[in-house]
Amino acid sequence: MAKYGKKSQEKVKEVMDEMKEGKLKSGRSGKKVTNPKQAIAIGLSEARKEGDKVPPPKKKSAKKSASKKSAPKKSASTKSASKKSAKKAAPAKKAAAKKKGAKKAAKKSSSKK
Repeated sequence: MAKYGKKSQEKVKEVMDEMKEGKLKSGRSGKKVTNPKQAIAIGLSEARKEGDKVPPPKKKSAKKSASKKSAPKKSASTKSASKKSAKKAAPAKKAAAKKKGAKKAAKKSSSKK
């Protein structure tokens, strides 16, 4: 059984001819269409609007939607909380570094004696 009807095939052919002549323009921006895949997509969408036999459009890839889901937006309260905890942790790190430095100095002085 054929996926596309005769009318939809003719519509795509007409749109492709328009593209080759340089007369086909995209919908919103009105720029000239130069990509054949885009021209086919335009022809199929016009055929769908007319009610011709055309399968439904493909859904967007899962790769794009997965990247959006993995990066949730932080609210202002969580941002401020993380900044506060980072400020508190910084002095503790400095103190630990000073202790390590003191221990190294003590070891060096004891080994020299």
